[in-house]
Amino acid sequence: MSIASPAPTFTEPESPASDKQEATVKKRRKDVAPTTVDRRRFANASYWAIGWLTMAHLVAFTAPFYFTWEALAVTLVLHWMTGSLGICLGYHRLLTHTGMKTYSWVRYFFTTIGLLAGEGTPLDWVADHRKHHACSDQEGDPHTPRDGAIWSHVNWLTYHTHNGDRVAYLKRWAPDLYKETGMRWLDIMFLPAHIAVTLILFGIGYAWQGIDLGISLVVWAMFLRLVTVLHATWLVNSMSHMWGYRNYETTDDSRNNWFVAIVAYGEGWHNNHHAYPRMAKHGHRWWEFDITWQAIRLLRACGLVWDVVDYRTASEKKASEQATPAS
Repeated sequence: MSIASPAPTFTEPESPASDKQEATVKKRRKDVAPTTVDRRRFANASYWAIGWLTMAHLVAFTAPFYFTWEALAVTLVLHWMTGSLGICLGYHRLLTHTGMKTYSWVRYFFTTIGLLAGEGTPLDWVADHRKHHACSDQEGDPHTPRDGAIWSHVNWLTYHTHNGDRVAYLKRWAPDLYKETGMRWLDIMFLPAHIAVTLILFGIGYAWQGIDLGISLVVWAMFLRLVTVLHATWLVNSMSHMWGYRNYETTDDSRNNWFVAIVAYGEGWHNNHHAYPRMAKHGHRWWEFDITWQAIRLLRACGLVWDVVDYRTASEKKASEQATPAS
């Protein structure tokens, strides 16, 4: 039975305020290249990202002129699928932090949905996010608000996160995924997959009600959906490191932000996540609702995921296992 790939090469602390974490952070700061200063060079500009994001936003701005109720319904469904199931569950909690185990086909199913969110390939996304945790709000963090709020929200994407050697960067921060032929294949399929989805949406709309609905589905369900999912995720990088409350003392500026938790499907409980990165459950208090966690619970009940990390420490895991009778 094929399960999820091995855990990241770096370790994550059990206690956010421990001496062990302080020592780990100091050690990690030696491996911070490229820094923001290194990246903010004209020669390092990512024209691919600039072009992709500019095009998506320009098309999204035309949405009011192409509104249909059918397109709105499809947009909401795809927003949840790509944002919650694809990015939050697939890219983030499953691939980046290995917060659960699953069958290989389930893992690639959610990864492919994440690919269609338009936020980059799984290799790039995971590498950037693992580096963010290793250097969070310190030198080397790809998108800390300490380098500017707008930078942390979107401008960081206009420059490559590597120093010109993307392969070395991926092997450093996502070595487990880079070894997989399937992940490298999805790396190549990023643009073709989006072109295919665009054509499929247009075809469905055209066959259903004609060219007007075809265009409406493309503008709304493809581009407006893509842009709004992007900004929801970016709010985690920016707003959730600037405003909100803290349940845990961590070495970064992470905050729990209820608004971001709503629009980003539970990711806004960001201080909880930075305190215990491998936890698949991001809401730690009764009012911290995490809709992505509910999807994980459903998958676990169906037997599609297992060994879910829903505990903070080894002692908490042991107490939970003792309290649950063996089936």
